[in-house]
Amino acid sequence: MATIEECRAALEKLSDNMNRAEGDVRTAAALDRSVSCLITDLDVTFVGRMTGGRIVVQDTVQGPPREKAQIRLAMKGDDLVAMVDGELNFARAWGSGRVKLEAGLRDLFLLRKLL
Repeated sequence: MATIEECRAALEKLSDNMNRAEGDVRTAAALDRSVSCLITDLDVTFVGRMTGGRIVVQDTVQGPPREKAQIRLAMKGDDLVAMVDGELNFARAWGSGRVKLEAGLRDLFLLRKLL
């Protein structure tokens, strides 16, 4: 089971990847939205903001997020690490229910390019 530190490192790596993106992916990464990522097996939520092509984690809270972010993810820590490392395909994980993504329709359309 991935640790909180490994999950935070995976989010940092994802942020770095987003910052280096080009083309349509860069456009999706440039969104300015509040973000939460619930790590279900650790019962911890990373809360932050997607801005300037990066994900900035502002806080880590116990349990589910206290406020509804504009982009909400939920998954196990091992799945987060595997996705960022390229070992788990986001679309398949989302389709099978291993990963949950909630956002507005316009954001989902843009995020599909990123994820």
